[in-house]
Amino acid sequence: MKAYTLTAYGDASKAQMREVERPVPGPGEVLVRVRAAGLNPVDYKIRDGMLKPILRLDLPTTLGNELAGIVEANGKGARRFLPGTRVMARVGKERLGAFAEYAVVREEFLTAIPESLDFKTAAAIPLAGLTALQALRDELQVKSGFRVLITGGAGGVGTFAIQIAKHLGAEVVTTASQRGRDLVKDMGADVVIDYEHEKFEDVIDPVDGAFDLIGGDTLSRTFGVVKKGGRVVSIAGMPEPRTATKDLDGRYGLAAMFWFASLKFRAQAAKAGVDYRYLFMHPSGSELAYLAEMAHRGLLTPVIDSTYPFDRIDEAMAELEEGHAKGKIVVTRDG
Repeated sequence: MKAYTLTAYGDASKAQMREVERPVPGPGEVLVRVRAAGLNPVDYKIRDGMLKPILRLDLPTTLGNELAGIVEANGKGARRFLPGTRVMARVGKERLGAFAEYAVVREEFLTAIPESLDFKTAAAIPLAGLTALQALRDELQVKSGFRVLITGGAGGVGTFAIQIAKHLGAEVVTTASQRGRDLVKDMGADVVIDYEHEKFEDVIDPVDGAFDLIGGDTLSRTFGVVKKGGRVVSIAGMPEPRTATKDLDGRYGLAAMFWFASLKFRAQAAKAGVDYRYLFMHPSGSELAYLAEMAHRGLLTPVIDSTYPFDRIDEAMAELEEGHAKGKIVVTRDG
């Protein structure tokens, strides 16, 4: 089969379309014929080697973190999804493999695609949708009356985060460029700050919590607008010790490394009287089913910036790395 394969860590030249053996599902696994796959910044971060201390991948390996497709076969003990079932998943972090004609996925990471969704739309949901859900519902405990700041609301995770926060009953403050303003308003944002002309800390009242999608100086400034006792959850800053113990299977060696690496942000948070949490989301078929039902009911609209055929994935990755996409980029294949 054809697969977009990483042969060595480095720039874009280190990943190419290659002919590889079709994977075979093991116990509890499902073989999926891939019809569409979503792209995410983590894809080029993995390729560049930025996540080597965290993800233990044997090279060469097939890239890709989320997919939609059709069940082809089941491994021993996998019985929930019959061959021919349309499914979607955030694949396992230890295996990846979504950028291929076929992928093997653990059964518990899959959920059925509602008939109202096509493959392209379904493939755009898993990683960004689960990230937003877990950050807002589980880590920030967003509920009715909660006021949340979401930085970078027009991106792939941001567009999901705004809609999920509104569904949970929150008032949403977000940042976007002038070009992204209409999009985030359409998603339900109550207050939109043009980050090119304003600093959010100069114009907003304190919020109950924040979801940081930008990192760097933006994250540092975010601590100052959250009420004392509140929390800032980031997917763009620096991992902190709980990232290793809670999200990465209790890897205490990483926890020590993250303690030093995150010292600056944790000190800034402590000075502001707030908690800092870096989140690595986890795959979950049951949580993905919740998002799929939201999309089916019209409560969640995946925003797709552009679509490419599978054999032009190099171009799709190049657009992703430019960092200007509004919503998700998806690759599709026929058959």
